[in-house]
Amino acid sequence: MKIKRELITYLISGVVTTGVNYLLYAGFLAMHIPYLAANSAAWAGAVLTAYILNRRLVFHSEKHIAGELASFAALRFVTLIVENVLLWLLISQMDTAAFPAKLAVSVITVIGNYVLCKFGIFKKEVVNHG
Repeated sequence: MKIKRELITYLISGVVTTGVNYLLYAGFLAMHIPYLAANSAAWAGAVLTAYILNRRLVFHSEKHIAGELASFAALRFVTLIVENVLLWLLISQMDTAAFPAKLAVSVITVIGNYVLCKFGIFKKEVVNHG
């Protein structure tokens, strides 16, 4: 039951985070900011949103915020690099429009972020009672 609740709250926070990411991305594109810069700036806003939601609602972490946030951002940076490379491939090499490319790449990003959070950043410490 706990895993099901965690997955549901992760999906809800993911929808909110994705909404923040897409709104920022679309806004930056509307300001004629190049798509990789727009994606990177949107990533920063989404990472902050995701960290707050994941820490509080999904994984209920009580670790020290500064170190945890730094680890969270560092691991999410890996997915930013992957996302930017895939966007470059889809947009610059395959002539896909910027927003549909972002939607396609998001599937990979969401899965990667969940795995990194679940088994990396918010991994529960094993308590040894022996």
